[in-house]
Amino acid sequence: METLDKIKKQIAENPILIYMKGSPKLPACGFSACAVEALMNCQVPFGYVDILQHADIRAELPKFANWPTFPQLWVEGELIGGCDIVLEMYQAGELQTLLKEVAERHTA
Repeated sequence: METLDKIKKQIAENPILIYMKGSPKLPACGFSACAVEALMNCQVPFGYVDILQHADIRAELPKFANWPTFPQLWVEGELIGGCDIVLEMYQAGELQTLLKEVAERHTA
């Protein structure tokens, strides 16, 4: 499978997906740690991809997303942003609302 197809499939299959360095339990950079902590505090299920384990995705995703850095939070196929945006949304209460609505829509 082409890397771009793999990325599109991951985004399509996970209503809430974070591309990060490391894993939610063991983040490998401060920005990923902050972003994933905000996600976990929202208490909704989400997927993740450790870009350190997938060099192809790490190389291709910034071009596809037109976003140069990691982490990247994707919600229902749309790029929300990186660490700063995730934290701003979390502190404003917007992230919790958005993710709860998305989780409810995708839980049957």
